[in-house]
Amino acid sequence: MLATSSSFSTEHRGMAVESCGDIYALPEDCIANALSLTSPKDACRLSLVASTFRSASLSDTVWDRFLPSDYHDIISRSIDGRDSLLARFRCKKDLYLFLCDHPILIDAGRKSFSLEKWSGKKCYVVAARELFIVWGDTPQYWQWISVPESRFSEVAELLDVCWFEIRGKISMKMLSPNTNYAAYLVFTCKSRIYGFDHQPAEGYVGPVGQESQKRTICLDPDGAKRERYQIVPRRIGELYHLLLNVQRQQDESVPNESTTEYPKQRDDGWMEVELGEYFVKDGGEEEGDLEMSLLEVKGGNWKSGLIIQGIEIRPKYRN
Repeated sequence: MLATSSSFSTEHRGMAVESCGDIYALPEDCIANALSLTSPKDACRLSLVASTFRSASLSDTVWDRFLPSDYHDIISRSIDGRDSLLARFRCKKDLYLFLCDHPILIDAGRKSFSLEKWSGKKCYVVAARELFIVWGDTPQYWQWISVPESRFSEVAELLDVCWFEIRGKISMKMLSPNTNYAAYLVFTCKSRIYGFDHQPAEGYVGPVGQESQKRTICLDPDGAKRERYQIVPRRIGELYHLLLNVQRQQDESVPNESTTEYPKQRDDGWMEVELGEYFVKDGGEEEGDLEMSLLEVKGGNWKSGLIIQGIEIRPKYRN
């Protein structure tokens, strides 16, 4: 009985080795076609399996599938021109990686386009000049300046406004289908900002003409810190702390449903805060424009100090 089992095991291992060998014996173009049906991340991982896979993973067949189907049209809208950009790369993989690490300016320099490295999904930044900013062309409220850190030639500096409203939009056909997108205001501060610490702003992301869910937005970079460490007037003393402890006990017994978004530091030195998200469906079901907006019009206080680069739209993956 043991001998039979041993013979079966040996035979089974031999079949496994032979089967594995058959995979490596496949023509390179067949392996390349199979890799093109995976993802950029998987293709890079599989390139480590064997030399045949590594060679196939460099094929234009693979990376042409990972590039957006309309990448020729997008590149033709770049300020450098399509032919100038494509001539710089010998293979599609190099072009793909370039578009991941070096956003290109398109549409007369008012948008930037790039790819998310591990999925090939489209990412855009709509420049401040392409946004609708209330009083944006009134010099006493806003001014347009150039800063070397920005990818765009101009950014909008907030001087002093009471009514703060910014809106932007992008055609949903420009986005990758079957993808959850989030929009982020990309900004920085010249010194410090004023007027945003009393009243939160409201963020909205959704199709134009349709109701979208409101996000509570804190534009003060120190907002989260101030909320955790509130300065308490000395006169209130023990009574304040007693009430605060009672409130905290009540909060701990109720699930936290706060959706307040706070600014976060980006790798490029700017800050961003999420305005909202929207799932772009597959199969050409999405028509019209996706609108992103940020408003603070209720507080009545004057605001200043922000420098707006634009609004970024990129894929967001939920945990």
